[in-house]
Amino acid sequence: MRKFDYSFLNNGLLPAKLLNLTSNIYSLRTMAGVRKDEYAKVFTELEAVAKIQSVKSSNEIEGIVTSDDRIVAIVNQNSAPLNHAESEIAGYRDALAIIHTGYSYLEFRKTDILRLHDMMMSLAGNEYGGKYKTDNNVIMEVSKDGTRSVRFQPTPASETPKAMEQLELAYQEARSDANINQLLLIPCVILDFLCIHPFRDGNGRMSRLLSLLLLYKNDFDAGKYISFEEQISNYKAYYYETLRLSSIGWETNKNDYHPFMENFLSTLYLCYKELDKRFAIVNGKRITKKARIEATILNSLTPLSKAEICKILPDVSPTTVEAVLGVMIKDGKIKRIGEARASRYIRN
Repeated sequence: MRKFDYSFLNNGLLPAKLLNLTSNIYSLRTMAGVRKDEYAKVFTELEAVAKIQSVKSSNEIEGIVTSDDRIVAIVNQNSAPLNHAESEIAGYRDALAIIHTGYSYLEFRKTDILRLHDMMMSLAGNEYGGKYKTDNNVIMEVSKDGTRSVRFQPTPASETPKAMEQLELAYQEARSDANINQLLLIPCVILDFLCIHPFRDGNGRMSRLLSLLLLYKNDFDAGKYISFEEQISNYKAYYYETLRLSSIGWETNKNDYHPFMENFLSTLYLCYKELDKRFAIVNGKRITKKARIEATILNSLTPLSKAEICKILPDVSPTTVEAVLGVMIKDGKIKRIGEARASRYIRN
C-alpha cells in the first residue's frame, strides 16, 4: 500500500519557482486582508459573482452543464433543479455553501469528507453518496483516434478506507510540523486524494471542495471572491497534464509532487492577482463609470456577462454597462461570446 509521508517538505529543497509563487501569494494575501477589513461590501459583491462561477466551472469540468440563466437561478435558490444534471449542480452549491460558511468547524477527516460527498451527491438521488467506492475504478484516457487506455490505476476499493485513514493521519502529522509550509502541503494532500480516487463518482469535484476547505482553514480565502474552480477550468489541459506527471510512480512512492504543486499554486496566485485587479476597479470611485466598465472587461482573465459586470460595479446601471459594451465591441476592444442573455464579453 502507498505510504503517505510529507517530511520532504521539511528539507528546504524546493524549486525556486515554487518558493517565488509562495512568496507572491503571501504578499497578495496580506493586501487582500487589509482591504477586506475596510471594504466588506466590495468583497460581498465579489463573493456573489464567484459563487456562481465556481458552481458552474467545477461541474462543467466534469461535463455537467446547463444554461447560464439556470446556473444563476439554482445557485441563488430561485428555482428547483429540473433534471439530473441540475440536481448535481445544486448538490455542489450546497456543499460549497457549507465550506464558505462553516469551514472553521470542518476538518480533513473521514466524517466531514463523507458528509460533504453525501451532500454533493444526494440531490441527484445517488445511493453511493457519502460512501467510499466498493468496486475498483480506473482513470481512462482517449487518444485522438478514439483508442482508450488506462492512464492511472487508483487504490483498489478494498484498500481505500485504510488509504484514506493513512492520508488523514499523515496530513494531521504534517500540519503539526512548524517547519512545513501549509501552502506547500495542501496540493500534496489533494494530489494523494485524487490518486486514491476514493469515490465511485465525484472525485474531481470533491478535490476542488477540499482544496477550498484546506485553503480557507489556512487563511488563503481568495477562492471565495475569485473562483478557484474557474481558474482550473480556464487552464484545464495544464491541470490534467500536471496531474498526470505527478501521479507517475505514485503507487510505488516514486512520484514527483512538484508539477501538481506548481499548477495548484499558480491557480491560487491567479486568484489573488485577479482579486487585486477587480478590487482596484470596484473601489475606483474617482474615475468615470465608463472607464471603470472598460477596465473591468479589459483586466478580466475570463469572459464576463453584463449581469456580472453590474454586480462588480453595483453603482453603475445596466443601461450604462450595455452602452459602453456596445461601443467597445464597435471599436474592436472586446468580443462577444454567445448570444442574447447568454452573452459574455472578453478582451479582443
